[in-house]
Amino acid sequence: MAAGATIYNFTVNLADLDRSVYEELTLRVAQHPSETGAYMLTRVLAYCLEYEEGIDFTSGIASVDEPAILVKDLTGRVLAWIEVGAPDASRLHFGSKLAERTTLYTHRDPAKVVTAWSGKTIHQADKITIHSFDNGFIDDAVGALERRNTMTVSVTEGHLYLDLNGRNFETAIHQTPAA
Repeated sequence: MAAGATIYNFTVNLADLDRSVYEELTLRVAQHPSETGAYMLTRVLAYCLEYEEGIDFTSGIASVDEPAILVKDLTGRVLAWIEVGAPDASRLHFGSKLAERTTLYTHRDPAKVVTAWSGKTIHQADKITIHSFDNGFIDDAVGALERRNTMTVSVTEGHLYLDLNGRNFETAIHQTPAA
């Protein structure tokens, strides 16, 4: 945990009908002092939307050689490198070479994120998908965050329904190719 981090607790009821994933999760999330609420909430949603055996938060924003989220198998092999925000092209390049699958969740405009990578090498960029949400969705949901959160995440037909501490939000989950 980073020094000076703020701890948020999430009790999550996850129902991802698109992937047939149904779980009750208890997450303890450290928000780094330089991390915005929008970044942290995007990180929590990415964890939920990518949930599978072996998933874990990393040091993320406090580390130069790890993404926000990793999925590893029991042997330690990296199955998924999951970035959040607007990472540098070199991080995606490194992650794409290391993991079987690389993806990005962003609370920013994906077109601007992709533009920042122009002319830079990203290994298998054509296989990387950028996931984003409707404009304003993350910012609106951040207003419902508390230190202790009860959250229901439902996904059906590429649409996310979020109940966060009794407030309801919804968005399409947009997918943009990285290359």
